[in-house]
Amino acid sequence: MVKRHRMLGFLICIGLIAVFLGCASTPTREGTGEYIDDSAITTKVKAAIFNDPSLKVFQINVETFKGEVQLSGFVDSAQSVKKAGEVARGVNGVKSVKNNLIVK
Repeated sequence: MVKRHRMLGFLICIGLIAVFLGCASTPTREGTGEYIDDSAITTKVKAAIFNDPSLKVFQINVETFKGEVQLSGFVDSAQSVKKAGEVARGVNGVKSVKNNLIVK
């Protein structure tokens, strides 16, 4: 009976460790919490860009990985590239911005 309880306790511990490691992040993969945080940052950056009158007419794609925002797409001037980067940097939670916007 005691062996059975020890074995059950051991299996539960192994299961919990596996669950926690499955949610952990690695350099190339986000953890569950980071994924949720990055989704929120992406949404905030998209809203900030859309709410800026000088940028809302352009096709700007936003992706976030571990707090680093990447902007891609096309704009009509170098000033718009700079403005989009500034708007993205101004969003709470953004650690850095990779501005890959292209001037048409």
